[in-house]
Amino acid sequence: MNNFQHTHNIPRAIAAVVVAASIAISGCANMSQTQQDSAKGAGIGAAAGAVLGALTGGSKGAAQGAVIGAGAGALGGYIWSTRMQEQKKQMEAATVGTGIGVSQTADNRLKLEIPADAGFASGRSSLSPTLVNVLAQFATTLQQNQVTQVAIIGHTDSSGSDAINNPLSFDRANATKDYLVSRGVSPARIATDGRGSREPVADNGTPAGRAANRRVEIYVAEPAS
Repeated sequence: MNNFQHTHNIPRAIAAVVVAASIAISGCANMSQTQQDSAKGAGIGAAAGAVLGALTGGSKGAAQGAVIGAGAGALGGYIWSTRMQEQKKQMEAATVGTGIGVSQTADNRLKLEIPADAGFASGRSSLSPTLVNVLAQFATTLQQNQVTQVAIIGHTDSSGSDAINNPLSFDRANATKDYLVSRGVSPARIATDGRGSREPVADNGTPAGRAANRRVEIYVAEPAS
């Protein structure tokens, strides 16, 4: 096969694999939550593997890459177990009316997004009573699934200088960790970070946007065994 034919067949191979991956994902309706996530991971992994394989080995490489990618996608770095699903339900109940968001990420982590008005006063790192109540329940759910790891990331808006924002974002993450530790969660399970104003999720040019950017994000991950 000449180089033109080799290159010409790559999109066809990738397209076929992507279609197959889409079918796999769409057929998840009757599966359990864990089975659905594994199937979705396999489909996404197959598509990614196909692209990598095609770049190095043409249509044959795409097929081989799809097989490898499907396996890696199914295994994944994290799993969404029944314990994770139950923790999500408990936290959704605990955060009703608080403005705190609870969701499952694409890579099977539980995410709590705490806006500033639900968590901290402006320019301060002390926890609000609302956040204390939520974290008390959160600590209980963490104790029910001891294998999980927690990452807490603080963010600020762009008001003020980095000299103020960077340490403030760390202080808020660490204050959240300290409270969880005080409720019996092992500090070895919790990593913290502060991103200052470097990762906005909204326009810092508006009051609403700045309020959205002042937040703390908590991620809970159950490693695949």
